[in-house]
Amino acid sequence: MKIKNILISQPQPENEKSPYAEIIKKYNVDICFKKFFKIEGIGAKEFRQQRVNILDYSAIIFTSKHSIDQFFILCEELRVSIPETMKYFCTSEAIALYLQKYVQFRKRKIFFGKSNFAELLDIIKKQKTEKYLFPCAESHQMDIPKQLDQAKVTFLMAPIYRTIPDDLSELDINKFQMLVFFSPIGIESLQKNFPNFVQNETVLGAFGEATAKAIEKAGFKLTLKAPTENAPSMTMAIDAFLECNRKKQSQA
Repeated sequence: MKIKNILISQPQPENEKSPYAEIIKKYNVDICFKKFFKIEGIGAKEFRQQRVNILDYSAIIFTSKHSIDQFFILCEELRVSIPETMKYFCTSEAIALYLQKYVQFRKRKIFFGKSNFAELLDIIKKQKTEKYLFPCAESHQMDIPKQLDQAKVTFLMAPIYRTIPDDLSELDINKFQMLVFFSPIGIESLQKNFPNFVQNETVLGAFGEATAKAIEKAGFKLTLKAPTENAPSMTMAIDAFLECNRKKQSQA
């Protein structure tokens, strides 16, 4: 099957030199970016029911920009002033730099891994005396809490927002030959917005084990997956698939 239109279930990258631009040029494909979900903060009233005192913790773990935004919005609602002594641990440099929107960037209090939580955990292990708060989504997977438990880190998982399917009624889902997902909520949104969607030859891609499992649980066929040893990023997985598909097309 010839791949002409690809749907990426994420917002369009701000950087024009993103790897997706290279894919468009290399394979002469059209790529549409559309976020399949939206973020909804739980609010101060609902958060208080968790009986969590943010100031009881000396360090905060952030795994996404969403969690940073929702955390500081919540603090404002709660009228909680975060002390300058608070430490922040982020899964990537991009997330750490995003913190500058809310706090002054200082090396002594902001730490980050290169790209994944395993790298950040090595840093956290060196500072086990801290009490960590992990603000996250209600539907967050338990892999990170399990790793923190195994490392004997003192922490609390605190849901502060939820992800819900967005309205995609204006999207023509059948024009795409490839759909790429980055979280289970994307699959949930697909099924909610397009209950009559039939996969047929449509290629479905997944980033992460949880997303891959969600695709298969929904009864769809998973065609490409990342990260893998040969394709640590989704763009690399797409590139490899399109290259292989192009060779098949030329031999047909």
